[in-house]
Amino acid sequence: MAEVRAYAAAIGVLPTTIIQRADAGNGSTWAKWEAGSTATHRTTDKVRSYMAAHPIPENQEDAA
Repeated sequence: MAEVRAYAAAIGVLPTTIIQRADAGNGSTWAKWEAGSTATHRTTDKVRSYMAAHPIPENQEDAA
């Protein structure tokens, strides 16, 4: 979750947006994770793959 939070903050979106863009869940998925639910390996792989395929642009890191 820390990875998703940091990535989302760096590009200026909410963590829920990352989950949706990764096709790993809907708007309530992040809330469920924060409440203690765990993600499957398949879901975390989707999110990590999305973040790897869409790296933070250098100018975004400077702006964040």
